[in-house]
Amino acid sequence: MYFDVAFIAFFIDKIFGEFTFVRHPVVLMGDFIKWFEKRFYKDTFLRGITLTCSLLFVVWFFVYIVCLIDNVFIQAIIGSTTIASKMLYESVKEALNRPENLKYLVSRDTKNLTKSETNKALIETYAENLSDGVVAPVFYMVLFGLEGAFLYKAVNTLDSMVGYKTKRYKNFGKFSARLDDVLNYIPARITACFIMLATFTCRSFRHYAKKHESPNAGYPISAMAVALNLKLGGDTFYFGKLKKKPFFGDGKEIIAEDDVKKALLLHVRFEMIIGFVLFIGIFL
Repeated sequence: MYFDVAFIAFFIDKIFGEFTFVRHPVVLMGDFIKWFEKRFYKDTFLRGITLTCSLLFVVWFFVYIVCLIDNVFIQAIIGSTTIASKMLYESVKEALNRPENLKYLVSRDTKNLTKSETNKALIETYAENLSDGVVAPVFYMVLFGLEGAFLYKAVNTLDSMVGYKTKRYKNFGKFSARLDDVLNYIPARITACFIMLATFTCRSFRHYAKKHESPNAGYPISAMAVALNLKLGGDTFYFGKLKKKPFFGDGKEIIAEDDVKKALLLHVRFEMIIGFVLFIGIFL
């Protein structure tokens, strides 16, 4: 277990956020994916497996070399780049004041959203990314060190770039999307539980979560909906096509800015819970 590395990395991210003076590892992963797609794209399942395996090997190779530096603080500094707690909070807060920035945070169409729909999208992406961007990388860092955190980020980056059920990526991105589902299974449920703990809520959310098309995304979203007494989800446009989606929660449907602010206020208690678990883990 690597509780010490994860603990230090988590608080480095909390204090400093992204290191803007260097090219972010996720951006480099994205560059590799774009290069591979440009050179070798073919909408087949096998080609998608090749993309995934080649990226994972490249990431593992470089991280393995870095891990030869057997220093917990250096590893924690590097590991902090896989955690996006501060960036997520600041990005959602900024998009609340500048709704035009929402398009950088979500995959849904954002041009014709009402104010309520914009606020709903912000809460949903914040809840979902608490799992993808915070809990999951910390979880895999605890279990497998830097290699675990970076390999998770590689799969998650693949899913965000090619894991769509569109004509172009239906087969090409299928493998990485399924692998992302597997890796997020436990973190998504941990995230939902942490949201409930952070809001002192005891109501059940699992029956809503199971309605989501994704085996994981519904859990943090449903937990946030129940915790804030909201009704999230509903039909949404993606790539110009209306997608039928269930509702999560049975609270109010008109989502206000104050509801987004309430969701953002959770970050203090949410981070305290993560920090406490990591701290206790060091001494176990």
